[in-house]
Amino acid sequence: MNKYIKLNEKDNVLIALTNDIVPFGHKIASIDIKAGEKIYKYGYPIGVATKDIKKNEHVHTHNIKTLLDEEPVYHYEKAVIENKFSFDNKKVMVYKRSNNKYGIRNNLLILPLVGCINSTVNRIKDEFIKRNNLDGIDDVIALTHPYGCSQIGDDMLFTKDTLLSIAKHPNFGGVLIVSLGCENNQLEPFLKSLKDYDKKRIKSIILQNSKDEIEDSLELLNEIYQEMVKDKRAEVPLSSITLGLKCGGSDGLSGITANPLVGIISDYFVKNNASSLLTEVPEMFGAEQLLMNRCKDESIYNKTVDLINNFKTYYKNHNQVCYENPSPGNKEGGITTLEDKSLGCIQKGGYSEIVDVLKENQKVVNKGLNLLNGPGNDIVSTTNLVCSDAQLILFTTGRGTPFGSIVPTVKISSNSTLFNKKERWIDYNAGDIIDNKTFDSAFSELLDLVIKTINGEYKTKNEINKLYDIAIFKDGVTL
Repeated sequence: MNKYIKLNEKDNVLIALTNDIVPFGHKIASIDIKAGEKIYKYGYPIGVATKDIKKNEHVHTHNIKTLLDEEPVYHYEKAVIENKFSFDNKKVMVYKRSNNKYGIRNNLLILPLVGCINSTVNRIKDEFIKRNNLDGIDDVIALTHPYGCSQIGDDMLFTKDTLLSIAKHPNFGGVLIVSLGCENNQLEPFLKSLKDYDKKRIKSIILQNSKDEIEDSLELLNEIYQEMVKDKRAEVPLSSITLGLKCGGSDGLSGITANPLVGIISDYFVKNNASSLLTEVPEMFGAEQLLMNRCKDESIYNKTVDLINNFKTYYKNHNQVCYENPSPGNKEGGITTLEDKSLGCIQKGGYSEIVDVLKENQKVVNKGLNLLNGPGNDIVSTTNLVCSDAQLILFTTGRGTPFGSIVPTVKISSNSTLFNKKERWIDYNAGDIIDNKTFDSAFSELLDLVIKTINGEYKTKNEINKLYDIAIFKDGVTL
């Protein structure tokens, strides 16, 4: 096996594939680089040398700095879009919901409207599972969170809209909405905002109005459960699926193995009239011009410019610099600057044309690759993906995390060391691409796993471990 790899002929660094001169995934100079010269990886600048760097010397945070303190000027130069796939009319087996959406799981959701009843909601879930064998459904999820009270204005409205999006997600065949009774996020207006919903599938309870909140909740859950067990999977085109694309705990191999592999999967889904969602806006900084050039027309380009600039304004409004990234774990794994991270991150979107730009809680309208507003934070960004109706998430990682979203989260390791160490966390090892596998063969394997996940034939590690988390973006005062 080669010890180093050069990703693009323009690059002046090599990536270590073993622990040799530098740690695995880190960079060395392929030529002498003078102070002030740009460092190139993926064929694009990832920073500038802060001192002279000799050939074969370690290139990292001690001798390179970001270029992102400059104010970029954007332009639209439409790229030639290449998608190697042909439409093959792939079918999947899913649950068709009454609102004409499609779920890949038949989960029962217990949804608290306020965080102070989390423990009670967990107790209700545990007791329901204890009394039932759950035949005919996939799982019972109590979606605890710390929000719903002591919030006002747009902050409260965003919490409400997020919980509404989750309640209507097609992976949930039934929902019990649980209110304490005195919270800001009141039950009656929440139910009105659900508009036309199936009252046999979505029920509610106010705990302060119940003499025995546990038994009353269990009775309602049983009524919902009796409806859900009637559900059967049906064959539909792959176009009924929306993929969420996410990376977390990236390393120097993420942009070489796992992320481009997910990009190939995304391109395949797009070619088959399905949709994929690329988010983590701060991890587009430094690579955003490449995305802008892939926009289908100038109106989408302008929306992408606004997406980037609005997030930079959010940073400035909080007196923070937009390039305060990567994380300590990213740096330990070999990622040096935000440009380095972003150029690897956007590869999850493959090479497809960008057809739309969405705000939080907006649903996909245009089939294809969509950009979605949101931060890089794992739990917040995956929650945003769910709220735009992603039925599953492809989550790449080089450092590892046990985290799972409330939809099936297929975790893909960028290196074999992580996969072998954390098989209880990771669903697929893209590290084999470095060791002994082609991208074509890895694509076939991962696609098969993704289709089996959609069809319910494979449960992801987060489902097996019952790890379901959300976090709602909060940008307001707490009363």
